Amino acid sequence: MGLINLLQHDPLLFCLLVPILLYSVIVHEVAHGAMALLFGDDTAKRYGRLTLNPIPHLDPIGSIALLLVGFGWAKPVPVNYAALRHSRFGLVAVSLAGCATNILIATIAVFLLQLTAGKAGGTIEAILSILAKINIILGAFNLIPIPPLDGSRILTAFLPESAQERLAAIEPYGFFILIALLFSGILNHAITFIQSGIYLVIGLLLGPLTGRLP
Repeated sequence: MGLINLLQHDPLLFCLLVPILLYSVIVHEVAHGAMALLFGDDTAKRYGRLTLNPIPHLDPIGSIALLLVGFGWAKPVPVNYAALRHSRFGLVAVSLAGCATNILIATIAVFLLQLTAGKAGGTIEAILSILAKINIILGAFNLIPIPPLDGSRILTAFLPESAQERLAAIEPYGFFILIALLFSGILNHAITFIQSGIYLVIGLLLGPLTGRLP
Protein backbone atom coordinates (compact mmCIF):
# COMPACT_ATOMS: atom_id res chain seq x y z
CA MET A 1 0.00 0.00 0.00
CA GLY A 2 1.56 3.30 -1.04
CA LEU A 3 1.42 5.91 1.67
CA ILE A 4 0.82 8.63 -0.91
CA ASN A 5 -2.46 6.90 -1.82
CA LEU A 6 -3.31 6.66 1.86
CA LEU A 7 -2.74 10.40 2.22
CA GLN A 8 -5.56 11.03 -0.25
CA HIS A 9 -8.03 8.65 1.41
CA ASP A 10 -7.19 8.95 5.12
CA PRO A 11 -4.86 11.86 6.02
CA LEU A 12 -5.10 11.13 9.77
CA LEU A 13 -4.02 7.52 9.35
CA PHE A 14 -1.23 8.70 7.04
CA CYS A 15 0.12 11.14 9.66
CA LEU A 16 0.01 8.44 12.34
CA LEU A 17 1.59 5.71 10.23
CA VAL A 18 4.54 7.57 8.69
CA PRO A 19 6.53 8.00 11.93
CA ILE A 20 5.58 4.48 13.09
CA LEU A 21 6.79 2.86 9.87
CA LEU A 22 9.86 5.12 9.72
CA TYR A 23 10.89 4.02 13.20
CA SER A 24 10.32 0.38 12.29
CA VAL A 25 13.25 0.62 9.88
CA ILE A 26 15.29 2.89 12.18
CA VAL A 27 15.12 0.58 15.20
CA HIS A 28 16.13 -2.29 12.91
CA GLU A 29 19.42 -0.50 12.24
CA VAL A 30 19.88 0.72 15.82
CA ALA A 31 19.47 -2.87 17.01
CA HIS A 32 22.38 -3.94 14.78
CA GLY A 33 24.60 -1.21 16.24
CA ALA A 34 23.55 -1.88 19.83
CA MET A 35 24.26 -5.60 19.49
CA ALA A 36 27.63 -4.85 17.87
CA LEU A 37 28.49 -2.62 20.84
CA LEU A 38 27.53 -5.46 23.17
CA PHE A 39 30.07 -7.64 21.34
CA GLY A 40 32.83 -5.04 21.50
CA ASP A 41 32.48 -2.97 18.32
CA ASP A 42 31.70 0.70 18.99
CA THR A 43 31.73 1.83 15.32
CA ALA A 44 28.01 2.65 15.25
CA LYS A 45 28.31 4.55 18.53
CA ARG A 46 31.26 6.59 17.25
CA TYR A 47 29.33 7.48 14.09
CA GLY A 48 26.35 8.66 16.12
CA ARG A 49 24.07 5.88 14.89
CA LEU A 50 22.88 4.59 18.26
CA THR A 51 20.18 7.22 18.36
CA LEU A 52 16.47 7.36 17.63
CA ASN A 53 16.95 10.75 16.00
CA PRO A 54 15.86 9.91 12.43
CA ILE A 55 18.21 12.37 10.68
CA PRO A 56 21.42 10.25 10.81
CA HIS A 57 19.49 7.19 9.63
CA LEU A 58 17.50 8.56 6.69
CA ASP A 59 18.27 7.15 3.27
CA PRO A 60 16.79 9.32 0.47
CA ILE A 61 15.83 6.42 -1.80
CA GLY A 62 14.55 4.31 1.09
CA SER A 63 12.44 7.22 2.37
CA ILE A 64 10.91 7.82 -1.08
CA ALA A 65 10.18 4.10 -1.42
CA LEU A 66 8.42 4.18 1.96
CA LEU A 67 6.12 6.95 0.74
CA LEU A 68 5.46 5.41 -2.66
CA VAL A 69 5.04 1.74 -1.86
CA GLY A 70 4.82 1.59 1.94
CA PHE A 71 8.14 -0.27 2.21
CA GLY A 72 11.54 1.36 2.66
CA TRP A 73 14.87 1.22 4.46
CA ALA A 74 17.33 3.31 6.47
CA LYS A 75 21.08 3.74 5.99
CA PRO A 76 22.88 0.58 7.13
CA VAL A 77 24.60 0.99 10.49
CA PRO A 78 28.40 0.62 10.14
CA VAL A 79 29.74 -2.49 11.86
CA ASN A 80 33.36 -3.64 12.05
CA TYR A 81 32.78 -7.39 12.10
CA ALA A 82 36.49 -8.05 12.67
CA ALA A 83 36.23 -6.28 16.04
CA LEU A 84 33.43 -8.49 17.37
CA ARG A 85 34.18 -10.79 20.29
CA HIS A 86 33.30 -14.46 19.71
CA SER A 87 33.46 -13.62 16.00
CA ARG A 88 31.11 -16.27 14.59
CA PHE A 89 28.49 -16.01 17.33
CA GLY A 90 28.88 -12.21 17.34
CA LEU A 91 28.32 -12.07 13.58
CA VAL A 92 25.11 -14.10 13.86
CA ALA A 93 23.85 -12.10 16.86
CA VAL A 94 24.49 -8.72 15.20
CA SER A 95 22.96 -9.87 11.93
CA LEU A 96 19.85 -11.27 13.63
CA ALA A 97 19.33 -8.27 15.91
CA GLY A 98 17.49 -6.12 13.37
CA CYS A 99 15.11 -8.85 12.22
CA ALA A 100 14.50 -9.97 15.80
CA THR A 101 13.55 -6.41 16.69
CA ASN A 102 11.07 -6.25 13.80
CA ILE A 103 9.56 -9.56 14.92
CA LEU A 104 9.30 -8.23 18.47
CA ILE A 105 7.51 -5.09 17.24
CA ALA A 106 5.13 -7.25 15.17
CA THR A 107 4.50 -9.50 18.18
CA ILE A 108 3.60 -6.52 20.36
CA ALA A 109 1.35 -5.13 17.64
CA VAL A 110 -0.47 -8.49 17.25
CA PHE A 111 -0.80 -8.76 21.04
CA LEU A 112 -2.36 -5.30 21.27
CA LEU A 113 -4.56 -5.97 18.24
CA GLN A 114 -5.94 -9.17 19.76
CA LEU A 115 -6.22 -7.65 23.22
CA THR A 116 -8.26 -4.68 21.96
CA ALA A 117 -10.27 -6.55 19.31
CA GLY A 118 -13.67 -4.89 18.99
CA LYS A 119 -12.80 -2.35 21.69
CA ALA A 120 -10.46 0.06 19.87
CA GLY A 121 -11.46 2.35 17.03
CA GLY A 122 -10.97 1.44 13.39
CA THR A 123 -7.96 3.73 13.04
CA ILE A 124 -6.10 2.12 15.95
CA GLU A 125 -6.82 -1.37 14.66
CA ALA A 126 -5.67 -0.37 11.17
CA ILE A 127 -2.41 1.05 12.57
CA LEU A 128 -1.68 -2.07 14.62
CA SER A 129 -2.49 -4.37 11.71
CA ILE A 130 -0.30 -2.46 9.26
CA LEU A 131 2.48 -2.15 11.85
CA ALA A 132 2.48 -5.93 12.34
CA LYS A 133 2.42 -6.68 8.61
CA ILE A 134 5.17 -4.20 7.73
CA ASN A 135 7.50 -5.47 10.46
CA ILE A 136 6.89 -9.08 9.47
CA ILE A 137 7.71 -8.15 5.86
CA LEU A 138 10.86 -6.28 6.98
CA GLY A 139 11.98 -9.22 9.08
CA ALA A 140 11.27 -11.75 6.32
CA PHE A 141 12.90 -9.71 3.56
CA ASN A 142 16.08 -9.09 5.53
CA LEU A 143 16.47 -12.79 6.31
CA ILE A 144 16.88 -13.60 2.60
CA PRO A 145 20.51 -14.82 2.18
CA ILE A 146 21.49 -12.40 -0.59
CA PRO A 147 24.10 -9.69 0.12
CA PRO A 148 23.85 -7.14 1.61
CA LEU A 149 20.80 -8.44 3.53
CA ASP A 150 21.16 -9.78 7.06
CA GLY A 151 20.43 -13.33 5.94
CA SER A 152 23.62 -13.37 3.88
CA ARG A 153 25.73 -12.44 6.91
CA ILE A 154 24.06 -15.15 8.99
CA LEU A 155 24.80 -17.63 6.20
CA THR A 156 28.41 -16.41 6.02
CA ALA A 157 29.00 -17.45 9.63
CA PHE A 158 28.41 -21.09 8.68
CA LEU A 159 30.21 -21.20 5.32
CA PRO A 160 33.83 -22.23 4.67
CA GLU A 161 36.19 -19.39 3.83
CA SER A 162 36.15 -20.03 0.08
CA ALA A 163 32.35 -19.84 -0.04
CA GLN A 164 32.42 -16.69 2.11
CA GLU A 165 34.67 -15.03 -0.45
CA ARG A 166 32.36 -15.97 -3.32
CA LEU A 167 29.34 -14.62 -1.45
CA ALA A 168 31.20 -11.39 -0.60
CA ALA A 169 32.17 -10.97 -4.27
CA ILE A 170 28.54 -10.46 -5.32
CA GLU A 171 27.76 -7.89 -2.59
CA PRO A 172 28.50 -4.85 -4.82
CA TYR A 173 25.79 -6.11 -7.17
CA GLY A 174 23.43 -7.34 -4.46
CA PHE A 175 21.05 -4.39 -4.60
CA PHE A 176 20.53 -4.78 -8.34
CA ILE A 177 20.12 -8.55 -7.98
CA LEU A 178 17.46 -8.03 -5.32
CA ILE A 179 15.58 -5.47 -7.41
CA ALA A 180 15.60 -7.80 -10.42
CA LEU A 181 14.43 -10.78 -8.35
CA LEU A 182 11.71 -8.74 -6.67
CA PHE A 183 10.30 -7.38 -9.92
CA SER A 184 10.47 -10.80 -11.54
CA GLY A 185 8.49 -12.30 -8.66
CA ILE A 186 11.13 -14.96 -8.02
CA LEU A 187 11.56 -13.88 -4.39
CA ASN A 188 7.84 -13.98 -3.60
CA HIS A 189 7.85 -17.64 -2.57
CA ALA A 190 10.95 -17.17 -0.40
CA ILE A 191 9.49 -14.14 1.36
CA THR A 192 6.14 -15.91 1.87
CA PHE A 193 7.92 -18.96 3.30
CA ILE A 194 9.94 -16.86 5.76
CA GLN A 195 6.83 -14.85 6.69
CA SER A 196 5.05 -18.11 7.51
CA GLY A 197 7.90 -18.98 9.86
CA ILE A 198 7.65 -15.59 11.54
CA TYR A 199 3.88 -15.99 11.98
CA LEU A 200 4.59 -19.37 13.57
CA VAL A 201 7.10 -17.79 15.98
CA ILE A 202 4.60 -15.06 16.93
CA GLY A 203 1.91 -17.70 17.43
CA LEU A 204 4.21 -19.68 19.73
CA LEU A 205 5.13 -16.54 21.70
CA LEU A 206 1.56 -15.39 22.21
CA GLY A 207 -0.14 -18.78 22.38
CA PRO A 208 -3.93 -19.01 22.11
CA LEU A 209 -4.31 -15.23 22.52
CA THR A 210 -3.23 -14.68 18.93
CA GLY A 211 -6.38 -16.16 17.40
CA ARG A 212 -6.36 -14.97 13.79
CA LEU A 213 -3.13 -13.19 12.90
CA PRO A 214 -3.41 -10.05 10.72
